[in-house]
Amino acid sequence: MSAAAPAHQALAAEIASLTARLGRRVEVASLGVTDRADELALGPAGDLVSPNRACRLVRARDGWVAVNLAREEDRELIPAWLAIELGDLERHGIEALTLERCAADLAAGAADLGLPVAIVGEVTAQTIEAQRLRMAPPGAPRQTSLKVVDASSLWAGPLCGAVLAAAGAEVTKIESQSRPDPTPMSTPGLDRRLNGGKRRVALDFRDADHRERLRSQVRAADVLITSARPRALIGLGLDPAVIFADNPRLVWVAVTGYGWADPPPGRVAFGDDAAAAGGLVAWTQEGEPRFLGDALADPLTGLAAVVGALKGLAEGGGILVDAALARCAAGAAALLPPTRAA
Repeated sequence: MSAAAPAHQALAAEIASLTARLGRRVEVASLGVTDRADELALGPAGDLVSPNRACRLVRARDGWVAVNLAREEDRELIPAWLAIELGDLERHGIEALTLERCAADLAAGAADLGLPVAIVGEVTAQTIEAQRLRMAPPGAPRQTSLKVVDASSLWAGPLCGAVLAAAGAEVTKIESQSRPDPTPMSTPGLDRRLNGGKRRVALDFRDADHRERLRSQVRAADVLITSARPRALIGLGLDPAVIFADNPRLVWVAVTGYGWADPPPGRVAFGDDAAAAGGLVAWTQEGEPRFLGDALADPLTGLAAVVGALKGLAEGGGILVDAALARCAAGAAALLPPTRAA
């Protein structure tokens, strides 16, 4: 996490101060939730391929893009994305096939397919804080006996829930039976650190009764954490207009790739490509980008989400915390001096 140390330290200090006001000061470093190097055979930073080997930086005609192939379905989408035959991909490789294409076209085509591709440096921000959007009039600030529904998966959202649990909140982790979080299988130790202090409830979101159980939990919650795209959440009955009408004091932490309302809606992102989108990379003397670390946007966004949640609670709720991976990475990049890779 050293490459993003200024942002990491600033967020951790703010979390310590805010949680102390709740009566249980949380030191983020003691939780072990911002690093997974103990479980993955990570390569070094400073390469065109991410340390976890899932994401790569490739040159386009007019810039650089990050292509994240962490999921099997992402690899299967490459021929459709580049409008080629599978044999062409096997003969030439992605790097050769993107050279004559415009970066914006590559990103737009990937977005249409749900493929996580980002233009390096396309997002800028001057703050690492997640945006807080007022959705309902505030009530009295809540400071004790907090109930949190964590319906997120992967890293950033569960990290937010883990810190709130460490601060004394009662956190219920909602898990999808049909699309389980891969973290327990890929990094079981990190999963224990992220989710071990939560009550786990598995629901089948294809079942109307189970969807109503989720909505019932949300109506009684002080904080809701999600990491799905807006369209998917609305399909579960989690429409912000309805949810805040039913629970106007709620703080909804919405972790997304590029923001709750930013176009194109529902664009997919993960930690490495989002870090590249935010310009959280090093640059060589020849003007080539290099990864600075492992999925840096994930833990940074998780910490920013915690700060947003705690401030939203202090403001009386009625807040949607718009925690965007790429925007948080851009805010972290703004704190760094210009960097050059070896």
